[in-house]
Amino acid sequence: MTTNATDAPATANRDTSAYGLTETQLAEVEQKFDAIRADIFDQRGERDARYIRRVVRLQRSLEMAGRTSLLFSRRKRFWWAGVGALTLSKILENMEIGHNVLHGQWDWMNDKEIHSTTWEWDFVTPSSGWKRTHNDAHHVWTNVVGKDYDVGYNVLRMDETQPWRPKNLLNPLINMVLAPGFEWGIALYDIELNRYFDGTKSKEDTLRDIKRTLVKLARQSAKDFALTPALAALTGSGKSAVKGFVAANVLRNLWAHSVIFCGHFPDGVEVFSEADIENETRGGWYVRQVMGSANIDGSKLMHFLSGNLSLQIEHHLFPDMPSNRLAEVAPKVRKICQEYGISYTSGPLPAQVFKAWRKVFRLALP
Repeated sequence: MTTNATDAPATANRDTSAYGLTETQLAEVEQKFDAIRADIFDQRGERDARYIRRVVRLQRSLEMAGRTSLLFSRRKRFWWAGVGALTLSKILENMEIGHNVLHGQWDWMNDKEIHSTTWEWDFVTPSSGWKRTHNDAHHVWTNVVGKDYDVGYNVLRMDETQPWRPKNLLNPLINMVLAPGFEWGIALYDIELNRYFDGTKSKEDTLRDIKRTLVKLARQSAKDFALTPALAALTGSGKSAVKGFVAANVLRNLWAHSVIFCGHFPDGVEVFSEADIENETRGGWYVRQVMGSANIDGSKLMHFLSGNLSLQIEHHLFPDMPSNRLAEVAPKVRKICQEYGISYTSGPLPAQVFKAWRKVFRLALP
C-alpha cells in the first residue's frame, strides 16, 4: 500500500488549535503542502525514469564487480575491493532503490521490474511484511505512541512517555546489537510478535509471516553465502569470500541503522499520544510528519547514499514522491515551516548520530 497525505484521517475543522496552530492555519498549511506535491507529480516524466534506471544499473554493476572480486579474495586487495563494491551495492539497493520502490515512488512508470508489487529487496525481511509495518502503520501514525511501533521497535525505550521497566537498562546494549544486525532486527520486528502476544494478530497470520521470513532468509543466505563462496573456493578464496559478505552486510546495516535513527530519534523530534491525533485533519497530519521527523544536512552524495532519507521530513510529507525530487522541494517545505513556526529539525550526520545515541542512553534510566 502506498501511503501519502490523503491516507490521513480527515474530519471537519474544529475551533480549537492543534500542534500550536489554529484550524485556519492548519488548512493553509494543508493547501500549501498539497500544492507542492501536486506540482512535482505533474512534472514526473522521462527525466525521473532515466534517473532510477541509471541507479539500478549502477547498483547491479557494483554488485557484479564486488562478487567477481571476492572470487579472488584470498588476495587482500581483491577482498577490500569486493567488500567496498558490495557494501555500496547493498546500500544503494536498500536505501535509494528498495525502500523507495516499495513506497510506490516509481509505480507511475508501469515498469513491472521497478514496481512496489514485484520488487523483493536485498534484506532479510520480506518486502510484504515491511510494507505492512512501515507503509501502512509507521507512515500513517508517525510517532504516535500505541499506534506507531517504530518508536523503539518494541525493544527500545525511545520516549519519556513510554513506561520505564528494568529491562530498559539494556537500552544501550540492545542498540549496540541492533546496529550491526539491523536487517535481522527489522525482520523479527516485521513478524509483529507483539501483536500476537497481545491477541491482535492470529496464530495463522503469525506462522505465515514466520514462514515467509524463513524462506527469505534461505534465499538471502544462498545468494550471499553459497553460490559466490562456492565459486571462490576454486581459487582458494571460499572462506575469505564468506567473510567479505559478512563485512558488507554489517557495514550496510550500520549505515542503514544510523540513517534511520537520525531521521526519527534525535533531540527535537516530537512524539504524540493518541489524544493528540483525535479528529486530526490532513493539515494536522502534515504538521505531525514534520514535527515527528528529522533531516541530516549534507552533500548530494550524502543524500544519494542515504536513499534521500537524509531528507526524512520531506519523505514523511510525501512518501510516494520520487526520491530524486525531495531535495528540490526541501527549501519550499522549510520556508512554510518558518512561516508558521513549525519546528524543522535538521543537523549534520555526526551531531544527529550523537543525539540519537544519547537518547538511547538517557532513556535507559527511569
